[in-house]
Amino acid sequence: MKTSTMKSSEFIAKQIANLSSITKAWKVMLPTLEKVAYKHFVDKGDPIEVGPRRQREDKFYIGANIVRAAFKAYDNGSQAVRDCMTKLFLREFLAKSDKRKEKMLKFEKKYGTIPPSFITLSPGGNCNLRCKDCYAASVSKGLPSLSFEDVERILNEKYDKWGSWFTVISGGEPFLWRDGDIDIIEVARRHPEQYFLIYTNGTLIDKEKAQKLAEVGNITTAISVEGFEKETDARRGKGTYKKILTAFENLRNAGVPFGISVTATPDNAELLVSKEMIKFYFDEQGALYEWLFQYMPIGRGVEVDRQVSPELRTKIWAREQEIVRKDRLFMADFWNGGTYSSGCLAGGRNGGYLYIDWLGNIYPCVFVPFWKDNVHDLKKQGKTLTDALYSDLFKGIRDWQLSYNLMRKPDVRGNEIRPCFIRDHHKEAHDLFIKTGAKPGYPSAEVCLHDQDYYNKMIQYDDKLAELLDPIWEEKYLESGEETDKE
Repeated sequence: MKTSTMKSSEFIAKQIANLSSITKAWKVMLPTLEKVAYKHFVDKGDPIEVGPRRQREDKFYIGANIVRAAFKAYDNGSQAVRDCMTKLFLREFLAKSDKRKEKMLKFEKKYGTIPPSFITLSPGGNCNLRCKDCYAASVSKGLPSLSFEDVERILNEKYDKWGSWFTVISGGEPFLWRDGDIDIIEVARRHPEQYFLIYTNGTLIDKEKAQKLAEVGNITTAISVEGFEKETDARRGKGTYKKILTAFENLRNAGVPFGISVTATPDNAELLVSKEMIKFYFDEQGALYEWLFQYMPIGRGVEVDRQVSPELRTKIWAREQEIVRKDRLFMADFWNGGTYSSGCLAGGRNGGYLYIDWLGNIYPCVFVPFWKDNVHDLKKQGKTLTDALYSDLFKGIRDWQLSYNLMRKPDVRGNEIRPCFIRDHHKEAHDLFIKTGAKPGYPSAEVCLHDQDYYNKMIQYDDKLAELLDPIWEEKYLESGEETDKE
């Protein structure tokens, strides 16, 4: 891949080649390095690969905020966490290692495209909570799970074939999964070449588990909250919030980096981006990041009207921009934040990902509950994850991404603050699912295909969303020229 993005990354990497000295004085050195990076990435960035100027700014700020969060993790981390921050996370995030470059170039030479950057893996579907409208429709027991052998094969394939060093673990509740004596922490211990983000409800993180996490060093936990005690317990069960605060304390004391994961609905969306929320979780509790997932009507108890309305979504977009650009915090909303990722990440695109559940089904995205391939079937056929990338379902999504926005000139680039294939462009998604004969992953996913009322409401949502967000995209991104919002 050509490009100013790689040149900028390589330039930045040279500036911080001696990470051992930077980590000791990053608060002093980082502002100067950010100014240099801003000039190379924003002022000289490629508008086709990276996007129009304001989008290049969005990417600069979110990237710089991730680096700031990593340095904070170093400051407060255990020795293993510090070693991981310098030897793995920062080096791979800021510039690819030679080994990773070699793997990616080999893949590109063979397939004509760059491989996905990461996967999300749910090794087990069982959960000790039963949250309202869970996207995964998890249950307390009885679901199958992947074996350690399955997990090991998946992790090795993505690293060896794609050069993918980042893995997201979801569920169910990941800390319930185990195969014999091997749990998810032991899996991470056996893969020091990879960094793991674990989405968890936090209720199982006692002092002993926090200490084990501190000893491996290559795990960060994203703990789910819905706001404060009232909102969290209403969805997750009475007493859950107090257990989460205990988990925060255990992680802080052990030196394990953590953040929060939130699900936005009409009831709590504004609270989740409020100054009160940011102050409490980032400043007082020590969270390093906030992942915001807008409610998606695909899981248990599908309710289209539970989505964040287009009007409210527009409002929280403006607030999220303040948090990233002015508060300088690492906060990502996968729907409003499409400018950070160049749009939809689904379908195993360059820089994107795929999702594998506890049955071994391979999905384009956690929130696209349709599949064509399964890891167990691929193994029997002598195939790998790479073969799944070339199903008609995955290829269809990548074709849509290229036609909509990816690598397109700014003046013809689709609106990246309504980037979601299945949510913001539901007709295109629905048509592709029908055309490819994609299989629903669970019963409620059938609604996405056959319920006319559901379909009509999703199309109405998309039309209103375009009416509100397209003018913002056109005014702030396409018509801003080379003006800058640099602070």
